[in-house]
Amino acid sequence: MEAKKDKIILKGTGASVGEAEGIVKIITKKENLLSFKKGEILVAKITDPSYVMIMTKSSAIITDTGGLMSHPSIVARELGVPCVVATKYATSVLKNGQKVKVDGTNGIIYESK
Repeated sequence: MEAKKDKIILKGTGASVGEAEGIVKIITKKENLLSFKKGEILVAKITDPSYVMIMTKSSAIITDTGGLMSHPSIVARELGVPCVVATKYATSVLKNGQKVKVDGTNGIIYESK
C-alpha cells in the first residue's frame, strides 16, 4: 500500500499496528450494530463490550476518543486489526460508504480511491 502518496484525512494515535483499506461504517447508536457487514471499517466515538461482535468482523477500527489502554485499542490488538484512536472528529469527518486506508502503526487515515 502506497499510503504516503495518498491524501491524509485524519490523524490520531496508532493503537494497533497494521494497514487496512475498506468502506467506512459509522456506528453512533447501539441499535445500528446489526447493520455492520464483514470487512467494513468501524468508526465510532468509542467502543464498549457491546461492540465486540462487530469488531471481530471489521477490517479496521477508528474512534474519536480513547488511548492506548482504551477498549478499542485492547480489543483491536487482541484481534490483530489496525486501529486508530483519539482522532477527535472521525464520526463527523468520515462518511458512510467512503473508502479509506487506515494506518494503525502511525495513526493516520488516508483517502482511498
